[in-house]
Amino acid sequence: MILGVAEWLSGKLGWDVKLIRIAFVVSALFFGTGIGLYLILWVVKLLSK
Repeated sequence: MILGVAEWLSGKLGWDVKLIRIAFVVSALFFGTGIGLYLILWVVKLLSK
């Protein structure tokens, strides 16, 4: 929502945006990797334009 990563990723994978956002939140809360993964994907999104 903030950087547009979930929407960009849903377009690439063909998944629902809500599922990707839930996956980011769950991975951030339980595994601690959601925030880092989100930032890495944001950089990939910027470089792919």
